[in-house]
Amino acid sequence: MSGAAPLLAVADLEAGYGDVQVLWGLSLSVEVGEIVCMVGSNGAGKSTFMRCISGLVAVRSGTVTVAGTDMSRANAAAFVTAGIAHVPEGRRLFSAMSVRDNLLMGAYLRTDKAAVQADLEQVYATFPTLAERRRQDAGTLSGGEQQMCAIGRGMMARPRLLLIDELSLGLAPRIVELLAQSLREINRNGVSILLVEQDVISALELADRAYVVDRGTVTAAGKAAELANDPRIREAYMGLA
Repeated sequence: MSGAAPLLAVADLEAGYGDVQVLWGLSLSVEVGEIVCMVGSNGAGKSTFMRCISGLVAVRSGTVTVAGTDMSRANAAAFVTAGIAHVPEGRRLFSAMSVRDNLLMGAYLRTDKAAVQADLEQVYATFPTLAERRRQDAGTLSGGEQQMCAIGRGMMARPRLLLIDELSLGLAPRIVELLAQSLREINRNGVSILLVEQDVISALELADRAYVVDRGTVTAAGKAAELANDPRIREAYMGLA
């Protein structure tokens, strides 16, 4: 890696909801060009973390920096402008709007109309099913197609870093593998990815590096392949000896 600042650097992050604290001193980084995953059981704080680094949940203490710029108190629009796009858990599409209109919602802050159209065509090239169904209401898509649409909407913001919360939720393994192939292509085209996932095996196969989170703090970190072979991780999260 070069001496440049990480694309995303989070240090000692604490956050929660009301009187309930969810994150306890969590630290993580993503370098330019990486695919990084955060894995852990349900309720570990993964989604809260993603909301913090996209401006949806306030940071109580700690720092969030994007390419060296402090974003700890930034709002959601500022994160999008800084190149962070969030694909939320459950997809959160506008079900009564067409696939095309859902995708264009990802570009709502952009004014470069010609480039937006070019990016729309690139999304269709990455996910040909969306091109076929561009006029169809998003709510009528299958679960896998909705996830494609949600990822495509994120790509329409032209992000440097794509945040994906629970890629595999409710999807068949074959569909998850197809989505993983698409994410590899997106990454090869210059977009870094931070993936939050309960399916630990799939996440570690996709990522370069990984963080294991339990009760709001990082309990293990390293190269994804090494963590996949760690007996403690295999037993606790994969059901393997």
